[in-house]
Amino acid sequence: MRMPRAARAGALLLAIGLVLAGCGGGGDDAGDSGGGGDAAEAKKVGLAFDVGGRGDLGFNDSAYKGITEAKTELGDKFEFKDVSPNADGSNRKELIDGFIGDDYGLVIGVGFAFTEDMVKAATENPEAKFAVVDGFDELCLKPDSNLRCLGFKEQEGSFLMGVAAAMKTKTNTVGFVGGQKGDLIGRFQAGYQAGVEWVNKEQGKNVKVLVDYAGTTVQAFQDPAKGRELATKQIGQGADVLFHAAGASGNGMIDVCRERKKLAIGVDQDQSLTTTNPANREWILTSMLKRVDNSVKKSVNDYVNGTFTGAAEALGLKEGGVDYAQNEYNKELLGDLPATLDKVKQEIIAGTITVPDKPAAS
Repeated sequence: MRMPRAARAGALLLAIGLVLAGCGGGGDDAGDSGGGGDAAEAKKVGLAFDVGGRGDLGFNDSAYKGITEAKTELGDKFEFKDVSPNADGSNRKELIDGFIGDDYGLVIGVGFAFTEDMVKAATENPEAKFAVVDGFDELCLKPDSNLRCLGFKEQEGSFLMGVAAAMKTKTNTVGFVGGQKGDLIGRFQAGYQAGVEWVNKEQGKNVKVLVDYAGTTVQAFQDPAKGRELATKQIGQGADVLFHAAGASGNGMIDVCRERKKLAIGVDQDQSLTTTNPANREWILTSMLKRVDNSVKKSVNDYVNGTFTGAAEALGLKEGGVDYAQNEYNKELLGDLPATLDKVKQEIIAGTITVPDKPAAS
């Protein structure tokens, strides 16, 4: 039966009122998520690169890989912004302060040079979370700390590089090209030299290691011309396998190895996969993988899921923090080396082999 016009109008008004009430349209009790079933506001993560920025084919790019993988998995649960410092890194504090001022809940600094500014920021902003790659401070160890120190046992992965270099050399001379001279890169040098010495003792060889550093400041990580110069020098002294821990400076070393037909060992990422010159792949024996990507990704996941806590991590072979690279391009170059490298890796994990974290006195 057809409803009278006035009754229909009354029913329509009643229905509209019920819909508005159901949506919470007139209430003052809506929560931060917006109420009414809206999705929670995306959390904000800021990533500040080390000098050289994104595109260094190593350390910074590994961090970027980690945050983009987290984004792929977590989707709109978080948003991120990445920034790079100026050439000398003097504006690091400004980058951190900028993220804090824009209400970023997690700020990640890539590189030990961020440590001091990160500690200050974490102390002054207890409501936010912070992580620093390769940095360490006692604050990371305190209960309820909001600062996570993402450290690695670079010496363990570098030991494998030393074993590989000593087993592949035909001249009994190998090289190490470091970036900024100091404790961090010293761990790479220490492990590499110890790996060479292990081969010398196990196989009765007499392989020597040439060591050169690109400099004493952070600019030492972004000078490919210096990397070329040091590689050329070492090859002239007889080195036929060269390992770098020099950031973008090491790209110059790899180019020289290709030109002079010597073997190169990359660092941080698998550089036979990240190189911008496919011709380099023929000469990249392997790379010392430093899984900054995994650490960054885990920190983002923990923050988004509400489980982020301060800590001081030191990730080695056992934890999957470092390793050596194997891929379709270096399979032939490696030959039967993986059998030895895997054996040595297990002995390091078991504690049978102890790897020094400081270079032997020269």
